[in-house]
Amino acid sequence: MMQQDGQRWMELTVNGEPRELQIGERPGQIPPAQTLAETLRRTLGLIGTKVGCDRGSCASCTVLLDGEPVLSCMTLTVDCDGRHVTTIEGLPDPQTGALDPMQQAFIDHTAFQCGFCTPGMVLAAKALVTRNPDPGEEEIKSSLAGHYCRCISHYHVVQAVADAAGRVR
Repeated sequence: MMQQDGQRWMELTVNGEPRELQIGERPGQIPPAQTLAETLRRTLGLIGTKVGCDRGSCASCTVLLDGEPVLSCMTLTVDCDGRHVTTIEGLPDPQTGALDPMQQAFIDHTAFQCGFCTPGMVLAAKALVTRNPDPGEEEIKSSLAGHYCRCISHYHVVQAVADAAGRVR
């Protein structure tokens, strides 16, 4: 947090773009109690981050914070000062627009239907294969265990993650 002209400011890098956010209760400011999910969606217009339960139970709001999956509905924006956030909008190649291999694998394996929970799953899976480029089926299932979806077959998700990790089944 930095002070400037009596105001508190924070810095946050979102999808590679540095942002300065003013902390306060006035319009255009980030209230100290605002969640990262609210900041991403309402302040920054990144609506790919979904809020399902708003209690941390469904994991639809998952984003990457310094490369690790976090529940953005349970994370205060002010606690992210100086950190790097990646949302689903930040995964495609910025030069070509090509989808990230994990996004493409979800498409190729029909690992989504309505798409509401898909961004959180894709980001959690991306963190897994970044950490371990060759995860086994049980590790994939374990890393996605908190993601709740009513629409899809989770078998397709496991196949998509394995495919993106270079382990076509």
